[in-house]
Amino acid sequence: MKGLKKQRRIQIIVLAVLAMAGALAAFKFAMPDALQYFRSPTEVIASPPSASETFRIGGLVEDGSLVRGEGAEITFRVTDGNGVVPVSYTGLLPDLFGEGEGVVATGKLVGGTFEANEILAKHDETYMPKEVIDALKEQGVYVEPDAGAATN
Repeated sequence: MKGLKKQRRIQIIVLAVLAMAGALAAFKFAMPDALQYFRSPTEVIASPPSASETFRIGGLVEDGSLVRGEGAEITFRVTDGNGVVPVSYTGLLPDLFGEGEGVVATGKLVGGTFEANEILAKHDETYMPKEVIDALKEQGVYVEPDAGAATN
């Protein structure tokens, strides 16, 4: 009787492991680009991806590079201080988008130009999630920003 219970447990464990492996494989197959991190312009220049690879590029919109074309066509350059990648985009831009601001764009690198199909504007540099502030306070590193110095 004990041999049957042990055998049944082993069968259940093996089936559970196979089911988890199958689910992971299905997720990876169905959504290959679901886990995307952005690349900096320096990384894109150092090892350019193929023209068929969709990826994200992130950095700052270079000052003086924003050019609005016909209709909703926009070109600009993304920089990280070391590398610069030209970007073209057709569509509406987020409200926080502008020169000198952070941006993450999704698209493909074609002929040295990043052709974006989605633009995400990042929060300004003063934004910090509450969890990060709490963690920094615990370490004694975070100092409250001066919300407006009192003037006499």
